[in-house]
Amino acid sequence: MPATATGLPTGGKSIGRKGGGKSIGGKTIARKQHPRLAGKQAGGKGKQIHGKGNLNSLLPGSRKPRRWKPGTVALRDIRKLQRSTELLIRKLPFSRIVRESAEQQASMSAFPEGVKFQKQAIEALQEATEAYLVDLFADTNLAAIHRKRQTVQPKDIQITRRLRGERT
Repeated sequence: MPATATGLPTGGKSIGRKGGGKSIGGKTIARKQHPRLAGKQAGGKGKQIHGKGNLNSLLPGSRKPRRWKPGTVALRDIRKLQRSTELLIRKLPFSRIVRESAEQQASMSAFPEGVKFQKQAIEALQEATEAYLVDLFADTNLAAIHRKRQTVQPKDIQITRRLRGERT
């Protein structure tokens, strides 16, 4: 084979990669492998060395992804949601529920052609609904803490609504 300026052969078969070694003059020279990867086949399923890991986790210098303590991610999400001002309930499902509820009420009263809503009216209803729910869950959380619990339960919501004077 003719050599280039870099000293590497040109043309012919590709060197390295697929066959597992270099081919020089018809002879294949095996490539040295990392000791943990020595028994691993290049393709196919094969048997796994360490349970359910991938090969990248076996290479030296690779690290596991960060594992946060329980509750850390939840507190981070709470802070993020408290900073934001966007609506948390999706607009289309909320709109469907509002329209369905209005249709049920309209069928019992004097609205023969149904009920129509402006876009701003549904947005205002959604803002008010989310503000009410956030306030209700804040008070419900206080009721759960008063009972020396961290988990909010339905009975906490019931007692909160009763103390507020709302109908159940």
